[in-house]
Amino acid sequence: MHLAYPAVLSSLLFCTGLYGVLARRNAILVLMSVELMLNAVNLNLVAFDVWLSKTAEETLHSGQALTLFTIAIAAAEIGIGLAIVLAVHRNRGTADIDKLRDTAERHDPDGTDHDALTAEQTGEAQKAEATA
Repeated sequence: MHLAYPAVLSSLLFCTGLYGVLARRNAILVLMSVELMLNAVNLNLVAFDVWLSKTAEETLHSGQALTLFTIAIAAAEIGIGLAIVLAVHRNRGTADIDKLRDTAERHDPDGTDHDALTAEQTGEAQKAEATA
């Protein structure tokens, strides 16, 4: 088989995963898209490993070994990511990324920022303690 076939398939898989990461709002679908991109990279690693082993006299199969490490790391990553998404869904009631981002930015409707306000209050408290 020619090297172009797995390379084209890998690029299509990667582009599909990239579209899923950029267009989706659900955190679980974003994790699935990241997994699709990792699988595209794994396909490229194996294809280039086979292609290079045909041209070289030594067959180390380093691409296939690296693919096994990538699969193991991806499995751990998806397990931890899914646990985080489920914990957030239990606490917030949604897995929508935009709604979670809005809850992280704590702004009042009148425009005051809580973090800046607490920094000013702690600065004033430190000044009061220094003068006392």
